[in-house]
Formats: sequence, structure tokens, C-alpha cells
Amino acid sequence: MAKTQVKASFIALRNSFFNSTYLTQISQERYVGINRYFCEQKTYKPNNYKMAAALTLLQAQHKIEQYCAYQERCHEEVVSKLRSMHLTSHEIDQLIVHLIEHNFLNEARFACSFARGKHRIKHWGKIRITTELKMRYINNTLITLALKEISAEEYLETFNALAERNWQSITEKNALKKRKKFCDYMLRRGFESNLIYEKVKELELGNADDADFL
Repeated sequence: MAKTQVKASFIALRNSFFNSTYLTQISQERYVGINRYFCEQKTYKPNNYKMAAALTLLQAQHKIEQYCAYQERCHEEVVSKLRSMHLTSHEIDQLIVHLIEHNFLNEARFACSFARGKHRIKHWGKIRITTELKMRYINNTLITLALKEISAEEYLETFNALAERNWQSITEKNALKKRKKFCDYMLRRGFESNLIYEKVKELELGNADDADFL
């Protein structure tokens, strides 16, 4: 069938189906997806409309399951991903319920994994971890739970190692400028100001002792 005939056939079918019960129940986004499907397949049978819509939803479910299985995800990330698939609000809600019921989506598990990973790999402090979790709409109860994943001993060990490494890497000779660079860096990492200022005093005292020894 020539391209113009195909297009004409589809337009005629589309116009006749717009008044049907089924098409009035599907969204404009779904219709666009179905339209694209039939343009690719060049098959315009009425029964295929329902099949295309169902396949699209099943494909979205499979994709979002893989997306969640790859690594822990928060609710907001998953909703954003589903929106990018041009699903309706009702379909998104259906898939979110499915993911929660089948343990693909668990915000407590996500928050704990996020806190552990960002501290151990990125060497973030609790303030930055808390800020980043809040940006992902994680509630305070789950944030408190997540921070318990980091023991006090591990936290101080990470803090001290990072602080000493950074202090040694700063080549600035001016003491005040060096202190500012160090404090700014550690604050950006999300560590508490009281820990930072105590540590900088310790490091400066150590430098002074070394100078006296020399």
C-alpha cells in the first residue's frame, strides 16, 4: 500500500474510533504512543489498539523493574522515570503500587543504602547526606534511621583521614588563607562545623610543633 493510502486509511480509522468508548478512556499521550506504534507496524486493525496499549504498559513495567533492580531508588526518582515514559497519572500510580508490593521500591532501604554509600565512597558528612536525602523528599524519620547506618567510630575515622589528607594537599603559605580553604572544603563535604574547627586547631598546633622541632 502506498504511503499516502496508508496515511489516509489511518486518518479514517482514527476519526471513526475517536467516538468509540475505548478511545475516550485513554489519554492523549497513550494515543500518541499507539499512533507511533501503528505507523511503524503499518497495521491498522481496530483490535490492535487495545493490544498496543497493553503492551506499552507491560513494557513500562518491565523497564521500571529493571531500573529499580539495578540499584536502590527513591520514590521521586521512580516517578520521574515513569513520567519520561509518557504514562498517565493513573498508570504511574498502578506501577508504584506494584513496585512497592513486590519490594522493588522501598524508601527505608534506599535511604540506608544512600547514607552508607555516600559516606564510605564519597566521604560525605551527615549534614550533606541529610540535605541530599531531603532533596529527594525522604522524611525525617527515615533520615534518622539512615544515619544510624554510620557508626560513630567509622564517622570520625573517615573525617580524620579526609581532613589530614586535605590539609596536607593545601600549599597555601598564608595561615589564614590555608585555614579558610580547609574549612570551606570540609563544610562542602557536609561535616559539622564544631568537628572542623577542633580539627583545624589540632592541625595548626601540629604544624607549629613541627616548626619548633626543626
